[in-house]
Amino acid sequence: MGRRLVLWFIWLSFVAYTVWLAPLDYSSTWYLGRKLITLQWGDLNAYIPAIFSLMGVLPLVYACLMFADGRMQKFRAWPYFAGSNFTGVICLLPYLLFRRRNQEFCGEKDKWLELFDRRSTGIVLLISAIALIIYAVVAGDWQDYVHQFHTQPFVHLISLDFCSICLIFPITSLFDDDMARRNVYSARLFWSVALVPLFGPLVYLCLRPSLGETQPSDRTSLSNGLEAT
Repeated sequence: MGRRLVLWFIWLSFVAYTVWLAPLDYSSTWYLGRKLITLQWGDLNAYIPAIFSLMGVLPLVYACLMFADGRMQKFRAWPYFAGSNFTGVICLLPYLLFRRRNQEFCGEKDKWLELFDRRSTGIVLLISAIALIIYAVVAGDWQDYVHQFHTQPFVHLISLDFCSICLIFPITSLFDDDMARRNVYSARLFWSVALVPLFGPLVYLCLRPSLGETQPSDRTSLSNGLEAT
């Protein structure tokens, strides 16, 4: 119950703040949005397209947990995943708020679940995140980004959205249930992943055992792999 109350608070606060800030009322929002979507990044501060692209990586991280979970819920996960690619935490949190805890998986994996269950998917996401951060640090201007964060509503909101999606990862029970579903849950492993924003979950996706292939030794091998990284 405590987790759910925190998630409700985050969701309501972010929705209210977005409505109050009203980023769509500013012409700069449409300019930046068009540039980002059409990949015309040449005249943009590299931090902005990097954060915008990471906002595409993060929903995929959640999808790697949600698609198996959604098979066991009364409602599917894919509409919330699709919406989160456009609105971030605003569409993602309703799924996390209304899902019921479930630590089992039944049935066969379809092609999408098979894709999101692969360790190779986690590896691709991890490499993508590293590349985007390197691009931002090498090609971007941090001081200019800070200035735009304070003056551009769109940059302000996508930055807060990115932080919010990272923040809620250990708060929701989705992560706990995925670990238990694969027989790798331990408190030490949970906090090793949860306390490292973005990269903790990504490394977990690279090392977790597949559904239906969990062995008794997987908990030890996963824990050792995370400690090695």
